[in-house]
Amino acid sequence: MVEALRVDESLSIPIGEIELRASRSSGPGGQHANVTASRVEAVFDVRASASLEESQRERLLRRAGPVVTAVAQEARGQARNRELALERLAAKIAAALVVPRQRHPTKPSRAARRRRLERKRQVGERKRARRRPTGEAE
Repeated sequence: MVEALRVDESLSIPIGEIELRASRSSGPGGQHANVTASRVEAVFDVRASASLEESQRERLLRRAGPVVTAVAQEARGQARNRELALERLAAKIAAALVVPRQRHPTKPSRAARRRRLERKRQVGERKRARRRPTGEAE
């Protein structure tokens, strides 16, 4: 049995901090005579977690909310759905913890500006050529 959920290289969440709930599935295995609780919901309380650093907690609260959940009900067995739910939970947490790269503003090159202006002149010339001729020839 897994004792910790590996989110990324720097973060591992103990399974004790994740609440796993099982219920009847609407998918495969949810309708047979000996009904099993094969649907699994993994719930992670961000505020109550002791494994998160303060910066990680703030980022998760801001981007994913105070409670992160993942549900799996595709497989027939509860064990496989548990694995799927934990994988999805780890993916959601990892996505919320990603720090966006800092954008460095750039300027268009001189050649790019020249190409843009040349293209504008060509389009303007084409539109001028479409106009009805003025009455000069009469």
